[in-house]
Amino acid sequence: MAAYISFQPSDFFNPVLYTGTGSSLAVTGCGFQPNMTWIKCRDVTNGNFLYDTLRGATTAIMPNNSDGDATYSGLTSFDSDGFTVGTFADTNTDTKLFASWNWKAGTTSGLSGGTITPSSYSINTTSGFGMYRFTGTGSNGTIAHGLGVTPELVIVKRTDGTAGWIVQHAGLSYGASVLYLQTTHSEQTEGAMFNSTTPTSTVFSLGTASETNGSGNEYIAYVWAPVRGYSQFGTFTGNASATAGPFIYTPFRPAYVLVKAINYTAAWIMFDSKRIGYNLQNKVFTPNTTAVEEAAWMSDIYSNGFRPFSSDPAINGAYNYVYIAFAEFPIVSSNSKAGTAR
Repeated sequence: MAAYISFQPSDFFNPVLYTGTGSSLAVTGCGFQPNMTWIKCRDVTNGNFLYDTLRGATTAIMPNNSDGDATYSGLTSFDSDGFTVGTFADTNTDTKLFASWNWKAGTTSGLSGGTITPSSYSINTTSGFGMYRFTGTGSNGTIAHGLGVTPELVIVKRTDGTAGWIVQHAGLSYGASVLYLQTTHSEQTEGAMFNSTTPTSTVFSLGTASETNGSGNEYIAYVWAPVRGYSQFGTFTGNASATAGPFIYTPFRPAYVLVKAINYTAAWIMFDSKRIGYNLQNKVFTPNTTAVEEAAWMSDIYSNGFRPFSSDPAINGAYNYVYIAFAEFPIVSSNSKAGTAR
C-alpha cells in the first residue's frame, strides 16, 4: 500500500549543497529554518560538524570523534531558509564543495513526564524528531520525548567532555546493544547505556553509563520515531554480490541513507540524492572519518527504496545491517505527487 502523508518530506529534512567562499556565506535553499545541521567538506579531508539550535550556532560536535562541544565559526546562524557559515575553513574554504543535511524540529514547551527533565528541547510530532539537552544523574532514568509514538533511533552524545556517540537502533538487540557513530565497531552489548530498555511511546531510557548519563555531565540526545512516507529505520541482510544486492524497500524515494554493518567491523556508509553521482556512480561518505566523498558505486536509489551494488562488507557483505533513511518524495503524498526513480 502506498504511503500517504500530509506534508512534503522536504518540509522537515533537506540536503543542501554549497560552494565555499572563505567569507561569511548565507547558504539558502533549505526551505525552512533548520534546528540541526550537519556539514561536511566533499573534497578536502576535514571533520564532520554538527550544530543545533539547543546548543546554539558556533557550537559544534563532530560525529567522527569523541570530543565534546567546541566553538567554531563554522555555522554562525540558523536562518529562515538555511544557515550562515563564517570563515572557518572546515565549513567554508574558498571554491571547495560542501554538503549539509538539515532537520527541522519545532516545539520548545509543554513537555512533561520522565524522571530526568531536559534543560531545553525541541520536538516535532509531525516528522517524529526531537532534540533534548539534559544533565546526567548517574542513576537509571527516563526522559519524556513527546513524540507520541515509539522512537526507533536514539543517539546520545556527552557535550562537556570526551565520550562516544551512542546509537540505539530498533534493528539492534534493542535496549541492551548499541553502535558507536564515531567508530567502525560492530554491535556491542552495553546494557548500562540505556538501562537495557527499549523506548516507549512516552519516554526513552538511560542507564548509569558515563557515556549517556554520568552524574553532573551534560548531554544532547537526538531521537527519531518512524513516520510512514518520510523516515524508516530498518535492517537488511547482505548477499556479497557486486552486481545485485538485496532490494531494501522504503515507501519513499530516499533523500538520505546511512548504513552500518552490525556483525562486522566496518565504516558507516552515507549517501544522498543531491550530490552528483547517485546511481551507477554513487558517491559516499564514511561519517566516522574525515575522508572526502568516495566516488564508489555502492547503491542505487529508486522511487521506493535502494539497492547495494557492491560486495564491500561495509554495505553488502554476507552480514547484517541497520539503516537510517529519510525521504525525498513519498510514493504518494497529499499533493498526489508521486516519487520517481532517478
